[in-house]
Amino acid sequence: MRTAWFLTMCVALAGAETLGQERATFSSSTDLVVLHVTVRDHRGSLVSGLTAESFRVLEDDVGQELSFFRAQDTPVSVGLLIDSSGSMAQNRDRVVTAVAAFAEASHPEDEFFALVFNERVQPVVPAERRFTTDPPVLHAALAAGLRARGRTALYDAISVALDELGHSHRERQVIVVVSDGGDNASTATFAETLRKAQASNVVIYAVALVDPLVRDRNPKLLRRFADATGGRFFEPPGVARVDAALRDVSLDIRSGYTLAYVPRNPRRDGTLRRIRVDVVAPHGRRLVASTRMGYIAASERQPPAAVIP
Repeated sequence: MRTAWFLTMCVALAGAETLGQERATFSSSTDLVVLHVTVRDHRGSLVSGLTAESFRVLEDDVGQELSFFRAQDTPVSVGLLIDSSGSMAQNRDRVVTAVAAFAEASHPEDEFFALVFNERVQPVVPAERRFTTDPPVLHAALAAGLRARGRTALYDAISVALDELGHSHRERQVIVVVSDGGDNASTATFAETLRKAQASNVVIYAVALVDPLVRDRNPKLLRRFADATGGRFFEPPGVARVDAALRDVSLDIRSGYTLAYVPRNPRRDGTLRRIRVDVVAPHGRRLVASTRMGYIAASERQPPAAVIP
């Protein structure tokens, strides 16, 4: 399982810019950590045009040597995860329209799947297709499949989405969750789901639609998923601003850097490795890099967890 996964990574990264060689060639026996990083200035504006020399990566406070660097937009596999519990009933049409606009503005080679969830988690794109690169197909599937009713199984939905992205065809993988953060029906726990996310190659973006009259709302949990995986959290003041939040998600996905390194610590002991990325700014500019907080160094018996978006 590990060998097949690393060979897939070699194919996905081949031809990209590497440090000291033309093509990325990675051994099937090497634990490669891949980070997708966004950089902003003091005004919060995204920063492009940086080189590999601008970045310093630390794992558990130990400096790491970069093996790979890329600064360009690449296709992404996107799992759209839409809350369809009763608390979302009044927001249904606006959310479907905003998600469809997000897909239309994507990279032409991005692929999507969509899950809707109440107490059950259901795909809206036909199972035999799994992924689609056609935004109108996605829009029609969401419009037909999103029926707001019932309770909320947010953790189960994220867990299913993580599994589904294991079948993706893209190096970069993203989940976009639109929910109020409440959960009153999952069999999975928050801790189990968070650890599973940390042991994956998935970045989670969360858009919290919060009704103050709903008791089970919990947007802080959505923020924790986003922070832990290197995504971003948005809490628009109302459903009318969901489209603006999803535009920001799209811009964030399109504007990152990809860095990779082989950890100096080779142990596969199931522990959480903390990651920090510093930016050495040209001309003394104050820049801030955002990526995931860490990753689970999976043991041989666990699924591979060395790719960190």
